Amino acid sequence: MTTFIDPQRCMVIGEVAQSHDGSLGMAHAFIDAIANAGADAVKFQTHIAAAESTPREPWRVKFSRQDTSRYEYWKRMEFTKEQWHGLADHAIERGLFFLSSPFSPEAVSLLTEIGVPAWKIASGEVNNRQLFDQILETKLPVLLSTGMSTIQEIDTTARQVMDAGVELMVMQCTTAYPCPPERIGLNMIPFFRERYGCAVGLSDHSGTIYAGLAAATVGIEALEVHVAFSREMFGPDIPASVTTGELKQLVEGIRFIERMRSNPVDKDAFAGEALPLRQLFTKSIVASMDLSEGIILKEVHLALKKPGTGLPAEKISALIGKQLVRAIRADEQILESDVQPSKE
Repeated sequence: MTTFIDPQRCMVIGEVAQSHDGSLGMAHAFIDAIANAGADAVKFQTHIAAAESTPREPWRVKFSRQDTSRYEYWKRMEFTKEQWHGLADHAIERGLFFLSSPFSPEAVSLLTEIGVPAWKIASGEVNNRQLFDQILETKLPVLLSTGMSTIQEIDTTARQVMDAGVELMVMQCTTAYPCPPERIGLNMIPFFRERYGCAVGLSDHSGTIYAGLAAATVGIEALEVHVAFSREMFGPDIPASVTTGELKQLVEGIRFIERMRSNPVDKDAFAGEALPLRQLFTKSIVASMDLSEGIILKEVHLALKKPGTGLPAEKISALIGKQLVRAIRADEQILESDVQPSKE
């Protein structure tokens, strides 16, 4: 596996979030599917209900028929420490980085014990100084989501991370599920890179492959997309997710774009390499009719026809008015040696 933040290669992160719906088996199945799609990392969310929420937490959208409250939903999303260890081990076995966003100090402690290579910070936690102080003590890279943050808030947090000597990536994100194209904010990627002098990424909620491909053409170090097995699955993240099949297509597209961006074209060199094709597709000067020796060439005597192995089209004007030194049949190429040389 590569170093965590590679400036030459976009890390594609498959975000499972709540799409496992509390099923450990489903969570493991997502790891396999994301690995099979060619992604670089799998990301979960570590929710510990009692540590991050209260029974009075309101629903953002009342999507669940089985959970009486948002708090009960978070309870159902929890895994034990042993189960989290198993998920992390499985991800590593499949060649994936294992990531999970913490939403409480207890979650940070749990994930530190399990071992993560970096921290993905949800935008709702940007102002959580208690959480941040604990995370920065680990000295692991920070991937900072910016979905609900102002520039001033991002400035403050980015400064705190960099002052702590911790590697930072700022990720453009818009808190909309799904996010329409006019709100994705592709313009923020070069803005963040210049403003903070750090790696940048996109946390995409469009539910399509298009935003990620567009961001790859601008140049990003990471792309995070929500993943679902099908858009007919249950859960709050499904409308903003790509399918595992689309994830594979997205990864292939990003690798294609990276190869394009890292290989600038020298048109003159490529034209030289394409000489056999140029000869095949271009045309040469030929006789438009049978021509006798001694004839003075006129435009009517000349035509352009394939292959391009003889005199090119731009030489026609140089032949007009010249005298043929031999007879030439129709469609036969006319060469410079077939005419009297200029008296100069």
